[in-house]
Amino acid sequence: MTLPALRFQQVEIRYGATPVLQGLDLQVEAGECLALVGLNGAGKTSLIKCLLDFIRPDGGRIEIFGQPHDQPASRSALGFLPESFIPPYYLKGAEFLRYVLSLQGLDYHAEQVHAMLAALDLAPAALEQTVRQYSKGMTQKLGLAACLLAPKALYVLDEPMSGLDPRAHALLRQQLAALRARGSTLFLTSHNLADVEMLCDRLAILHAGQIRFIGTPAQCRAQYGTATLEQAFLACIE
Repeated sequence: MTLPALRFQQVEIRYGATPVLQGLDLQVEAGECLALVGLNGAGKTSLIKCLLDFIRPDGGRIEIFGQPHDQPASRSALGFLPESFIPPYYLKGAEFLRYVLSLQGLDYHAEQVHAMLAALDLAPAALEQTVRQYSKGMTQKLGLAACLLAPKALYVLDEPMSGLDPRAHALLRQQLAALRARGSTLFLTSHNLADVEMLCDRLAILHAGQIRFIGTPAQCRAQYGTATLEQAFLACIE
């Protein structure tokens, strides 16, 4: 039997006396693309921080391909892009990519790097610029390149489309579709429900600390009797 890529069981997070997640259960199957959707402050990023062992859950269990998430070896299977990606401002683009790849025991191959930059619509000249010279969109593309250059079974992407212009947005969708075609699992957060409908097998709607819905976009529209996923999302959280 194929192990799920991610399994969250009765996960609880509290900040002081304030509950953020309350007995959350969620499973991401190997090879699927699942989007975690919710309002700002719903707890999406907190759940990802728990997954990466940046913060400790107050209860429950998290597994990555069947291994406890707090074992460093389990996280070697995943690539991660944070919502607020801020690379060291003093590094050149090439220096940053070389450094990130070296942390994973990977070599820097100029042809692969240039191909990835082209796929994300980032000019090769950016490799010789320091990050302090980058726009927000360029910075996001650099982070995506650093994440996607490393072949992984699982990619965890927190608002990956943030700051991208329409061309880069469309190109990234193509890259994510290609990753899925190669068998990688995608677990992402997004406020863009059009992207969710286009890219994802399933979505999970997180609201008030709990999963309110999980299923396909079509199932979500059908359950709430709406014409669009946006309308279904609003009906779900009311």
